[in-house]
Amino acid sequence: MGDKKNTGFADLAKESSLYPQEKLLKVKRGNKSLRICIPNEVSLQENRVALTPAACGILVNNDQEVCVEQSAGQHSNFRDTDYSETGAQILYSNKEIFEGDVIVKVEPPTLEEIELMQPGSTVMSAIQLGNADTPYFEALRRKKITAVGFEMIEDKVRGLPIVNAMSEIAGSLVVPIAAELLSSVNEGRGIILGGITGVPPTRVVILGAGTVAEYAARAAFGLGAEVRIFDNEIYKLRRIKHKLGNQAFTSTIDTVTLGQSLKSADVVIGAVRAEKGKARCVLTEEMVAAMKPGSVIIDVSIDQGGCIATSKITSHNKPTFKAYDVIHYCVPNIASRAGRTATTALSNILTPILLKIADAGGIDEMIYSHKWFNAGVYAYKGSITNLNIAKRYNLPFKDLSLLLAARF
Repeated sequence: MGDKKNTGFADLAKESSLYPQEKLLKVKRGNKSLRICIPNEVSLQENRVALTPAACGILVNNDQEVCVEQSAGQHSNFRDTDYSETGAQILYSNKEIFEGDVIVKVEPPTLEEIELMQPGSTVMSAIQLGNADTPYFEALRRKKITAVGFEMIEDKVRGLPIVNAMSEIAGSLVVPIAAELLSSVNEGRGIILGGITGVPPTRVVILGAGTVAEYAARAAFGLGAEVRIFDNEIYKLRRIKHKLGNQAFTSTIDTVTLGQSLKSADVVIGAVRAEKGKARCVLTEEMVAAMKPGSVIIDVSIDQGGCIATSKITSHNKPTFKAYDVIHYCVPNIASRAGRTATTALSNILTPILLKIADAGGIDEMIYSHKWFNAGVYAYKGSITNLNIAKRYNLPFKDLSLLLAARF
């Protein structure tokens, strides 16, 4: 065997290694540093805040600027130092806090707060159509604000993550509230919510078969109450019956069956999901008048206008009133009774969305590139983009998809 022939490729390879080599550069993503501002909630007895200190820390660590107004988290038992230690900046000026790119708050901004916002900025908050009026939407249009409503924000599978989270909290809270209102010290019927040996159980009627109904029914069953659930959507009734292990009595909303149940009910919980921006009225005044004296009505749908004819908005300071000798509890922000839990739930949902907005390059790019996000946008740069809101308040409507198409 002879020696291998020298082809010269080895010498050529050595020579080329001395030449300047091309190197792949890192492709810069569309990340944009946002100025995210969290104001103090000025609405009566709102105990929630939009983001926890831990959530602010995540945003800061991802190169976002987070500003928190002084004492914004105090009602949720978060101190200013908790926020500042995570890298958030504490602002003491109400004017300065509304100069951010994205304003994140729980309650809808007041007209005064909208005037403080920069033209073209973005606000993410609840809408509470039961309290909204035309001047609110006109103010958003005048300042060309892009507004995203918590009640309408969808995820990638068309769910309503914030609505569901707050509904879980509200459903868990309504039964303890009802139990307290039934007591003699609150001029209720003087009964416990549930039952003991030899005493018939309390009857709880729930209108609606959504998330509030599920969690309220679980709590009521845990106390030993008898639960009846009414809804006109058969698939919802089938789903909730399956989730509750076939324990619940379910029925469609018909006058005869519902009327009979109401006459013997101790607690009625209104949890009808809003349709086209407003909850439909299920209980008439005549039905309420036929209920037992001292019984309790809790209208969870009150923030969307209520589903009971006798309902009117109350507050945590004065949460109840009587109509036809029936105790009514109609507080729109029930979840704020558990401010810290509700804030944590909000943060878990809002933080990934804010990071996606920054990663996309801003709110405009987020709207253009993430179609699932668009369901929450009800105002965009001076236009009302939600048809139900436009019809309800007699406002000009522009289809967001057409506005997006005009960009190209």
